Formats: sequence, C-alpha cells, structure tokens
Amino acid sequence: MIDSRAIIDPSARLAADVTVGPWSIIGPGVEIGEGTQIASHVVIRANTRIGARNRIFQFASIGEEPADKKFTGEETWLEIGSDNIIREGVTLHRGTGFGGSFTRIGSYNLLMPYVHVAHDCIVGSHTIFANNVGISGHVEVGDWAILGGYAGVNQFLKIGAHAMIGGMTHVSNDVPAYVIVSGTPPEARSINAIGLERRGFSKDAITRIRRAFKIVYLKRLTLQEALAQLDPMAAEFVDIKLFVDSIRASTRGIQR
Repeated sequence: MIDSRAIIDPSARLAADVTVGPWSIIGPGVEIGEGTQIASHVVIRANTRIGARNRIFQFASIGEEPADKKFTGEETWLEIGSDNIIREGVTLHRGTGFGGSFTRIGSYNLLMPYVHVAHDCIVGSHTIFANNVGISGHVEVGDWAILGGYAGVNQFLKIGAHAMIGGMTHVSNDVPAYVIVSGTPPEARSINAIGLERRGFSKDAITRIRRAFKIVYLKRLTLQEALAQLDPMAAEFVDIKLFVDSIRASTRGIQR
C-alpha cells in the first residue's frame, strides 16, 4: 500500500506489494523490489535500485548525491540487495564518476540507526553496522563483518570478511579477514572466534585461523616472511586462503 501523502516520481518503478508510508519521497530512476517496506519520512532521492523484502525505517536518506567535491552531477547509482534492515536516520549515498559510478550494498545486512555509508563503497552481505558507524568513500567491507557503535573507517580502506571492529574505534589501515581491531590507537587483538563458531566454522578451522593470526601478528616476522609461511596452508585450506588473500589485497597496509 502506498500512502496518499507519499510523493512518488512518475519514473520510479515499484513492485505491486511495496508499502510506502506517509510523507516519504521516492525520486526519479528508483526501482524497488517486491515485499519492501518503506516507513514514513523516508527519502529515496534518485537512481537507486533496491531488491526484495527490505525494511527501511523512518528518516532514512537513501541514494542522495555523494558528499564529494569531485562530483559534478554525473549520473551515478546506489544498488541495494534484498532482505536488509535499514534503521532510522541511515544515510546511503550514490557513487561518483571518479569512483566507478556505483555504491553497492549486498543482502541480509543490518544497518542500525544513523549509520552512514559514503559514495563508492562496496558492502557485502550479512554484515552488522551498529549505531552511528561511518564508513568513508571507497571503503570495501566483506561479508559477515561487524562494526561496533561509533566506529569510523578512513576512505579507500578494506575490512575483510568476518572481521570485527570494536565500538568507538577509528580504523586507519586495512583489516584482514577474521581479525578483531579495537582501541585507541587501533590494534589487532585476536580473531573473531565467537563469530566463526556461530557461522558453523569447525574447531579445526578456527584453530588454523588462530595459528595464521599468530604467524602474522605475534611472531615478529616481516609481512613477507609471514605470508611465505602461510602460503602452503593457503594452498590446502580455503579459510586460510581467504585470510592470505585479504592481506595481499591491501593497498594501505594492514592494521597491526
């Protein structure tokens, strides 16, 4: 049901069962998939594709122009998958031409109140962003990552799959898969063992990942020496390959 007080641009395409609350605004070039629920006072600005069964709560601002001085009005997009929960006051910006024209958010994510995802970010699936998390432009966040309340991530950084960022932590380097980073200044503390257990990782897999963490962080090796030790494990075990690949993908240096 679309409330009579909502404003829907004629070019917007909404599935037949989408609900839109009063005083919400759906702008041009917006596509919204089946079963999605949009509360009151939501603005979906423009050029936004939203999948199925999402819940978008009041006062969210979705698909707004990027807050980047390099943006000059070029056509850019925001893409959101399915089954996400986007809570009150969340802000999700479109991409820039400089950054590839797209901001992308996967499926099954929970974005708690007042989260901000800036232009050109790539967020995977099954992530949790707690209240007031802010990720700057061009950040990549892997599947199953968790960012604690008020955490901030500098631009162009990568947060690996299954990683965890502690509340109030300001991340200034890439975070490899599985690693917990917290504190001021931020430090790598351990692996996200509890999260891995909840996701069905075996005890053997968690033991391997813990050993890989120790090789990188506790043995006082150079990063290249550590990777040389891990390469045989990565060739045998996909979980270690994910860890090694996330380190090698770093362009800003890993958080140590």
